[in-house]
Amino acid sequence: MLYAILCYNSQDAIGAWTKEEDDAVMARLDVVHRRLAEQGRLGPAARLMPTTAATTLVKGHEPPLVIDGPYVETKEQMLGFYIVDCPSIEEAVALAQDLERANPGIGGYEIRPVKLFLPGSGMA
Repeated sequence: MLYAILCYNSQDAIGAWTKEEDDAVMARLDVVHRRLAEQGRLGPAARLMPTTAATTLVKGHEPPLVIDGPYVETKEQMLGFYIVDCPSIEEAVALAQDLERANPGIGGYEIRPVKLFLPGSGMA
């Protein structure tokens, strides 16, 4: 089963990291990434730009309302995501725990099952 692991953290805290601190977190995450890639279980992963670069389309307006900024109802912002292939939700949770140990702080990791819309993508 494919799972999306959505990464949340304090944008202010992440933005305050020095290049060295950011590089150290990315190096720790790379250990997890490489293991998953070697196991053939790592799908697309992305680190999102800050919410200051976001644009939001608000549903329920005609014509659709497009505004600057994320305007989400949370203090933490989604920083990125992974698509991983795990046989169970328990294993997906364990993987999210590996990611959290590599990238501690406030926020969290949301885990959702995924249905692909791209037949033949190579991931079951």
